[in-house]
Amino acid sequence: MQSQDKLVIEGRQPLNGKVSISGAKNSVLKLMGAAILTDSPIELRNVPQLSDVSVMSDVLRHLGVTVTQKDDVMIIEAKDITRTEASYDHVSKMRASFIVLGALLGRHHEARVSLPGGCSIGKRGVDLHIKGLQSLGAEIQINQGYVEACATRLEGREILLDTPSVGATENIMLAAVLAEGATIISNAAQEPEIADLANFLNAIGADVSGAGSTEIIINGVKKQDLHGTTYTIMPDRIEAATYMIAAAGTEGNVLLENVIPGHLNSVIRKLEDVGAEIITEGPNALRVIGDGRFEAQNIVTQPYPGFPTDLQAPFMALLTTAEGVSIITETLYENRFKQIGELNRMGANIQNQGDIAVVTGVDHLTGAQVKASDLRAGAALVIAGLQAEGTTEICDLHHIDRGYEELVSKLSGLGANIQRVPFDESGVVPASQDKAAVE
Repeated sequence: MQSQDKLVIEGRQPLNGKVSISGAKNSVLKLMGAAILTDSPIELRNVPQLSDVSVMSDVLRHLGVTVTQKDDVMIIEAKDITRTEASYDHVSKMRASFIVLGALLGRHHEARVSLPGGCSIGKRGVDLHIKGLQSLGAEIQINQGYVEACATRLEGREILLDTPSVGATENIMLAAVLAEGATIISNAAQEPEIADLANFLNAIGADVSGAGSTEIIINGVKKQDLHGTTYTIMPDRIEAATYMIAAAGTEGNVLLENVIPGHLNSVIRKLEDVGAEIITEGPNALRVIGDGRFEAQNIVTQPYPGFPTDLQAPFMALLTTAEGVSIITETLYENRFKQIGELNRMGANIQNQGDIAVVTGVDHLTGAQVKASDLRAGAALVIAGLQAEGTTEICDLHHIDRGYEELVSKLSGLGANIQRVPFDESGVVPASQDKAAVE
């Protein structure tokens, strides 16, 4: 995939048909890291072909792990880990790769991992990761941008997280798998991806219970108790919701296959409140019907099971043409309204007031040249382009490539007029520099 491309979208085409949702990006990356706990081969299925997956593969290969992928099947074999350092060149590209810290510490009792990178959407510190691992007995220092951890032994403890951090919950879980005794994580993150990680760990011989609730218990096992397995990645709830929002916004009728409806409850409720019709068709399928009559809504992002921060930007795109004034409050990240300036370039009326965005509905959006500032902001611009009159051109696609598999072919299959073409720098208008939009 070439990031020096752009998307060209001719809007006002209703999405109709069916689309199959890929494996969850936010799950597969963590399972790839968890696979290095065992020296036996791991086969992962339903693996999406994304740039983030490629980055994580490179991180593991740098450690000496063998990683191969054909279509949606990946084989990981960590028989011989040759180094316990994950370099800046790799980890700076993607925050999720920081998960190798807990896995390396658990298996080898030492790790040197660069502080993470990824989308620039806020501070997202690693203090909770470090405190949790220290509670298990690790000695940790931060030197020259690296987290250096070592332990003569890891011992299970009761750990209370100040906030239900997904990454901290996952890193502690991985380190605790091979610790002595029981580890109890209280105020743990409840995201479905946490439960998927726990299910995978149990499939390779770990003893994890309570995942999906606020208290997770990990009973430590011996290294020889861990073994290989074949495991299927859960569907991507964020990708599913993105297509649901797009279907509603284009007055479409779309059947989504390979979904878990229970993971989407907060999104379903908001879409129904807006005016879309959501129909459950079997245990793994949802139909979304939009009739174009949308009402403004208030949204507050919250940890799962609340409304996901990853869908704040896509839903904002939908609300740009809703009747009335919507209030969106971002409670998790302080820098996640970067899409506002670009949506306003398309005719939206959005005012940013700190962690609140005030969206006054307009009659319609108009196509424009815009830039994706991060993964979910990019998704918002795609949705806006599908809704808008005229032509929308979106560049900086490397952000979108991180999380949406076969985006163009999936949308084209639903009737969208969308193409990916080479990027011509001379024809792109710079991203909005409006101060109110970017602060």
